[in-house]
Amino acid sequence: MGVRPRALAAAGALALTAAGCGPATHPAADPSSSSAPASASTAASRASAAASSTTAPAPTTTTTTTTLPVPQPGWTVVAETSRAILVDTRTYHLPDGDSVTLVRFHAGTYRLDFHLGSQDPPSAGFPVTAVDGDAISAAERPLLLGAFNGGFRTNTGSGGVELYGHVLVPLVAGDASLVVNANGTARVGVWGQGLPAPGEHVASVRQNLTPLIDNGVTSPQIGNVAAWGAELYGVPGTARSAVGTDPAGNLVYAASMAALPADLATAFHLAGVTNAMELDINPYWVQADVASHPGGALRAAIPGQQRPANTYLGGWTRDFYAVLAR
Repeated sequence: MGVRPRALAAAGALALTAAGCGPATHPAADPSSSSAPASASTAASRASAAASSTTAPAPTTTTTTTTLPVPQPGWTVVAETSRAILVDTRTYHLPDGDSVTLVRFHAGTYRLDFHLGSQDPPSAGFPVTAVDGDAISAAERPLLLGAFNGGFRTNTGSGGVELYGHVLVPLVAGDASLVVNANGTARVGVWGQGLPAPGEHVASVRQNLTPLIDNGVTSPQIGNVAAWGAELYGVPGTARSAVGTDPAGNLVYAASMAALPADLATAFHLAGVTNAMELDINPYWVQADVASHPGGALRAAIPGQQRPANTYLGGWTRDFYAVLAR
């Protein structure tokens, strides 16, 4: 199949159908209070004092109002509590009929665990345990909110991998990096340019190519499809995935079964993502699964993804991430 007409178009020229993506607001009622007027005379004060000595005070009642989380327009809630939205999704429709699906894990509600595959990344000499091995562990399952694929095979020269201080594949300065801290929070950025921060306790680093978006600016290579991996059968509009973070600290995964790198970048921009990196591509490897509540059954999040939603529960050959509720 030849390159689609928009293969070399700039990301800004792509037209998507999308509603506004401003941050959700959570209105709260301000309690009001009133005070009784001062006594008009000494006699009135004495009468009031006498009454209070013989009349029991009225019981005090307290009303607690719970403000439910408000879904952001255009987004569909997947998992929530009475206090917060945990996971929501949104689909951006492309001009040719394909779409990009975004899965957003809300800041402060999740922790991210990096898992090694049974074949890649290489783990010789690393003490692999259940919580970082090739399957989601029994300890993780009660809190599981979702899971998604990692990056390219590490023998492609696409970047390095580090886990708990063990360098499995050498890290590359200037490469896009998904960094997970010891507390499970994650951010995307450029290794050696603000990552890691001084004193940061890093649990894992997964690199993949150069940034798709760096501080709000789309890569100048976005129209060079060949720079973003080898497509199956040479078709530019192949299955692709990516991950990014927004200024609020939300972690956003994006994927499509048929998209260009520019499509992912445009969807991210419309969702407010300011730093992003491409993950794996081609149909066999692109996968994201979500649950309606922590520990619930997983379902496929990306329309048309090939493998069942329980793939990462039974073990997988390549690296992936498990998303757990806090």
